[in-house]
Amino acid sequence: MEVLHPKCAGLDVHKETVVACVRIALGGKVATEVRTFETTTKDLLRLSDWLQEHVVTHVAMEATGVYWKPVWHVLEPNFELVLANAAHVKNVPGRKTDVNDAMWIADLLAHGLVRASFVPEAETQELRGLMRTRKQLVREKSSHIQRVQKTLEEANVKLSSAISNVVGASGRAMLDALVAGETDPDRLAALAHPRLLVGKDKLREALRGRVTDHHRFLLRLHLQQIDVLDAAISSIDKEVGSRLEPFRDAVRHLKTIPGVSDLAAQIIVSEIGLDMSRFATAGHLISWAGLCPRNDESAGKRRSTRLRKGAPWLKTTLVQCAWAATRKTDSYLRTQFHRLRARRGAKKAIVAVAASILTAVFHMLRDRVDYRDLGPTHFDRINHAQQTRRLVQRLAQLGYEVDLRPAA
Repeated sequence: MEVLHPKCAGLDVHKETVVACVRIALGGKVATEVRTFETTTKDLLRLSDWLQEHVVTHVAMEATGVYWKPVWHVLEPNFELVLANAAHVKNVPGRKTDVNDAMWIADLLAHGLVRASFVPEAETQELRGLMRTRKQLVREKSSHIQRVQKTLEEANVKLSSAISNVVGASGRAMLDALVAGETDPDRLAALAHPRLLVGKDKLREALRGRVTDHHRFLLRLHLQQIDVLDAAISSIDKEVGSRLEPFRDAVRHLKTIPGVSDLAAQIIVSEIGLDMSRFATAGHLISWAGLCPRNDESAGKRRSTRLRKGAPWLKTTLVQCAWAATRKTDSYLRTQFHRLRARRGAKKAIVAVAASILTAVFHMLRDRVDYRDLGPTHFDRINHAQQTRRLVQRLAQLGYEVDLRPAA
């Protein structure tokens, strides 16, 4: 097999150690040398010097949690680095040791058999870290809101049945009064905002319950946690605003897509970056994101059409955007969803819409243009003959004879 990188190295990265194997191929002979380094900054610099002594040009490592990141940052200025998916470079079962793993990775890299994972530039990584942390905090806040609702139900206070947001302006005022010891339904209902769309009688009955000191303690605890999380989310939003300048134009373009909000555009940019040249086509980006069926075929039979495992942070955001896009009337995405839902079901249809949004993102970031909607009649235009034949067949099934004449 042809050797593409005669001087390369493979790293088996762990929390406290890095096992490095240098592979040198000269004159038809292959020489290997293996050393173990600690993951302290001092030892990682020693690793870099040792690799440079052997004139190594390419270095490959597995993506193991977050442990590969400090190694990557130290070696990045001096070497061509390749980050491999651990599932793609598995060693032979029963022969797994740290040394064998490092030698195996070096051998695969030398012959060009390691598929590089996408590692964005530093600015994109920092924005990605902020947006992912924000999403985790929002999830924690939602969890505390659910616990507030559970405590209210236990006290037989049906506030969540009367208003949609129990921690909104009206709900929060009532909850604070409950925690302070107020139990009169009339006084609690009087705290509602005048524009709250719920009858006073229904609201009073919803607030009539049996709230004990135990319930007040739990409500106070969860409301305090919600306030802390709100402050943390606000702090992240300010930090994102200060770091968004290189991505501002891209975010502005992406916001023109139906269903894509300012926050969703920031998440999409933080996950895929701005440079679309790393993806050969829009299909490669869709495959990387895991929005296409996996290849699972044996003996000529398709065994599974489940989605591939891909970028979970990006995939969930795109699906949420797709659901929002289906509510925009007279749009291509809404028409696509309803056409596919009739044949394949809502789940597969919404994934197809998410893939269409990502396809548009690819071309918009590559060409620096706004979104151009194809319109709700796009499918009729491209399939005029097929649509005509289908409608004629349907009328024939209903008992009509159809004679088609071109319009004047």
